[in-house]
Amino acid sequence: MIDEHHYRVIARWTGDRGTGTSGYRDYDRAVTLSVAGKPDLLASADRPFRGDPARWNPEDLLLSALAECHLLSYLHACVTAGVVVTSYEDDAIGTMVLDGTGGGAFREVTLRPRVTVAEEGMIDAASAAHAQANAWCFIANSVNFPVHHEATVTVG
Repeated sequence: MIDEHHYRVIARWTGDRGTGTSGYRDYDRAVTLSVAGKPDLLASADRPFRGDPARWNPEDLLLSALAECHLLSYLHACVTAGVVVTSYEDDAIGTMVLDGTGGGAFREVTLRPRVTVAEEGMIDAASAAHAQANAWCFIANSVNFPVHHEATVTVG
């Protein structure tokens, strides 16, 4: 049986300065993202694209989605493998390449999780759990570029 989950977000442009999109420099890239029952997220374009650097941009959100999805999938994989994780922090990086015509794409993302486990005997299984997490991560399975992993596992 195939199980489907549906998601909904309202993206509302709030950047009209009174003349709409009358010119490329005449409007803000301000956007409010809303999901029912959750706080609004203030978003914009990235700074090189005339956006507000204080707001989340689509590139930040994509990288965040990959990092969080891997984290959550990894914790599940560790529970399944009997690994007790006591700390997890990822310093994820992504590379986006512009194509010169106004478009572009992410070329790759590298997740760099630093994981602490309860016992030394768990290190090998904790390291192996990253491959299972990658296989389970819905977001990583939805992108058309490689998502690399440079994980470090230590004992706490």
